[in-house]
Amino acid sequence: MHRPFLSSFPFGLAWLLGLGLLLSACAPTPEGPPPAPAEQTLRRLPEGEVIGFLDTNGAQVWRGLPYAKAPTGPLRWRAPQAPEPWTGRRDALAFGAACPQIASPLGGAPAALTGQLWGEEACLFLNVYAPSHASAGSNLPVLFWIHGGGNSSGHAGFYNGVNLAEQEDVVVVTLNYRLGPLGWFHHPALGGESAEDRSGNYGTLDLIAALRWVQGRIAVFGGDPAKVTLFGESAGGTNISSLLVAPSARGLFRAAIEQSGGHGSVSLAEASHLVDDPEPGMAGSSGEVALTLLAQGQDACDRACAKARLAETDPAALGAALRALSVADLFALYGQDLLGPNNPAVLRDGAVLPETPFLELFSDPARSAPVPMIFGTNRDESKIFMAFDPSQVTRAFGLPLWPKDPERYDLMAEYSARAWKLRGVDEPARQRVAGGLPVWTYRWDWDEQGRRFGLNVSQLLGAAHGLEIPFVFDHYDVGGQSGLLYHEDNAASRRALAAQMMGYWGSFARDLDPGTGGGRGPRWAPFNEAEGIGHLRLDTAPGPEMTPVAESLEALLADLAADPRLTSPEARCAVLTNAFRYDQSEALATGRAVLGCPEA
Repeated sequence: MHRPFLSSFPFGLAWLLGLGLLLSACAPTPEGPPPAPAEQTLRRLPEGEVIGFLDTNGAQVWRGLPYAKAPTGPLRWRAPQAPEPWTGRRDALAFGAACPQIASPLGGAPAALTGQLWGEEACLFLNVYAPSHASAGSNLPVLFWIHGGGNSSGHAGFYNGVNLAEQEDVVVVTLNYRLGPLGWFHHPALGGESAEDRSGNYGTLDLIAALRWVQGRIAVFGGDPAKVTLFGESAGGTNISSLLVAPSARGLFRAAIEQSGGHGSVSLAEASHLVDDPEPGMAGSSGEVALTLLAQGQDACDRACAKARLAETDPAALGAALRALSVADLFALYGQDLLGPNNPAVLRDGAVLPETPFLELFSDPARSAPVPMIFGTNRDESKIFMAFDPSQVTRAFGLPLWPKDPERYDLMAEYSARAWKLRGVDEPARQRVAGGLPVWTYRWDWDEQGRRFGLNVSQLLGAAHGLEIPFVFDHYDVGGQSGLLYHEDNAASRRALAAQMMGYWGSFARDLDPGTGGGRGPRWAPFNEAEGIGHLRLDTAPGPEMTPVAESLEALLADLAADPRLTSPEARCAVLTNAFRYDQSEALATGRAVLGCPEA
């Protein structure tokens, strides 16, 4: 995956700052003094004693627990190793450092650092949230959260599991994992003693290491290691797809929920070759990065010169030079992308992850974990990006005011969201059902932000990408810009929908069936296209309800061809190209052929 959800919208610093201002509603309030340790939370791990604290709702919390050694020095670009033991009692009161990234409020970074390098390589920490009564032997279901952020940003401290844990009587785990080129970077010069060391999939291996940590330690916090359910959003959902097909992740979880995810991945050739090789690599490949490094120095030279230097450089020396780079110098090799290094991620290396594209494996229980799953998307996924596109929206000081053409704005968002649902929900659901596996699907439609401070937020954002996450956690620590998204006018209905969603997520973790969400909503029927059962629509009015809609490429293209709002072939082709811009070259090619669009 090559950061598909963010990389197509580089509208400059004003875009990034504006987006941060608008969505600082999702950022946590700055931390005050650390909470006081509570004796009730004292636990003994293989590494030593640890003590946490009690949240205001009574939930037990442990922050900053190391699940692997710091991946620094010789451990950079190596598989994670077991955590070091400690002496004495370790306070688990503060979050561990975020992994290196370019700071954005979208990923939970302090707004004042937006656009700057933020985080530390010593970042492999996780957090545990348990109900007030939980203790060793409680055997509660475990919900294991994998954050999104294009695999280039985000951190576990952005998400607070206390309300989800307490309401649903589950243990919640959130974690950091290596991001960007520290998380996914395959280059032959780096060597390595094992296939995992050489794989390039270090972020994926971090997730597997954390799941192994859960297997060996979650019982002391009240969790049942045999009842682990993955849940994650955006890139977190894509990472769940990778764990489904990772042989070494087998048996580490029993169910999974993908929120606005996908199943994109890249080959090792794409991840490491030069762009002008016979089998070309991607623009941010490790080969291109190494070439940029060799072109630098006192005798800086052009591409041809750098290639000549590469041919003369001993691979071990090149590997040592890459490993010796500071994080800042490594990130600088990728250029000045304000979202950080645009490196290939989730690599089909043939060892950690199979060489076959993941979707092709989803129907085979022998090659994809045979676990129940929930897949879902949001009705207005791409509006989070469109709102800051100067070709779509009138802006002032980098902030959006209103769509230049409201009808076209909604139309573009509609088909883009349908395409996202097709690739992120219905296609994988069909594959899983074909393999005899139970699947449930949803679409999240909440758009009750209304008009705030002169902005029609319901129109600009609506049910946009990522905005369902606070409902899953029932946590609205929204800071100074909270009025844009969550306010008194929508509080009652918002909290009611959040209770229903948490009920479904919690029931799925307990019973491997979302059921009625603990009696809070209608029965969520499994995906059954033959019987016309498509998905659960999650909204406040009239409330969650089953609908018969399941997306197909044929239906989407037929609607696009006949849509009366599009009055020219050029307009249809523009909507098609926008809708299938993410990891769907085959679908885009089919659509161009059906609609008679010229090749790009």
